[in-house]
Amino acid sequence: MSKFKKIETGIEGLYIIEPTVFGDRRGFFMETWNKKDFQEIGLDMEFVQDNHSKSRKGVLRGLHFQTKNSQGKLVRCITGKVYDVAVDLRKNSKTFGKYYGIELTEENKLMFYIPEGFAHGYLALTQEVEFLYKATNYYSPEYESGIIWNDEDINIEWPFEKYGIKKEDLILSEKDKKLQRFKEYIGEIQ
Repeated sequence: MSKFKKIETGIEGLYIIEPTVFGDRRGFFMETWNKKDFQEIGLDMEFVQDNHSKSRKGVLRGLHFQTKNSQGKLVRCITGKVYDVAVDLRKNSKTFGKYYGIELTEENKLMFYIPEGFAHGYLALTQEVEFLYKATNYYSPEYESGIIWNDEDINIEWPFEKYGIKKEDLILSEKDKKLQRFKEYIGEIQ
């Protein structure tokens, strides 16, 4: 029996992964990746790169993707809390342009599997956030692209008010401030 539970999101291929956590007075133990157990729940992927980022409250990263060498990602938050978002960019998908968002926290220990063909981003909701992700392909800066976080067609409902974050105080990289609109991306793929 797998140590992981795969939870549907309503978007094909995009899953919440709930690990089995063993806890006692010493703390906890959990596996975060086990190829055999993931295969048992129908997820068979190879990871080639691990990434670790640290952010502070109000940092918004994304929505990133690669136009070639697309990356699938298994993401989790190990310190603090994030609102994590995946946008379906698979043009033949019935959920093309739809997003799914979830809070990932050090307490809930949930993971989010985002397959190839999605844009990904997250908002740091606590004073300190550490975020880990495994990727199925190598980072290729020459194919890096993205969609602006506040695109009106995707219309992500970021939980700004719930966490006392003002849009004008968001912390974005210069690159993320200049990302394209979803309509511009659609024009590129047609």
